Amino acid sequence: MADTKSPKRKPVFTKVDNLRPGTSGHNLIVKVVSSKLVLQKGRPDDRQMRIAECLVGDETGTILFTARNDQVDKWGRVEVTEPANFIVKEHNNLSLVEYELVNVVEE
Repeated sequence: MADTKSPKRKPVFTKVDNLRPGTSGHNLIVKVVSSKLVLQKGRPDDRQMRIAECLVGDETGTILFTARNDQVDKWGRVEVTEPANFIVKEHNNLSLVEYELVNVVEE
């Protein structure tokens, strides 16, 4: 039986200002503005609990990216590219925007 693999799809990149709460699986091209380890402490099962926060952004705005436990040291595929030709719009921190869930009842 022949192995039929479908070709890999090219990634679709999203801008920071298009992100919405409750969504996942986005591909972004961002610059890291700042990063810090927020919490590192031991657990009863001898594993470390770690939380790191990074302020990342592009030319449309910034977001606070939070990594927990195994995500702290994880990274995706990194390719050498030309330097990004955008300036991070640091004054548009979309993580500071508050969203409210509104349930609409249709009658």
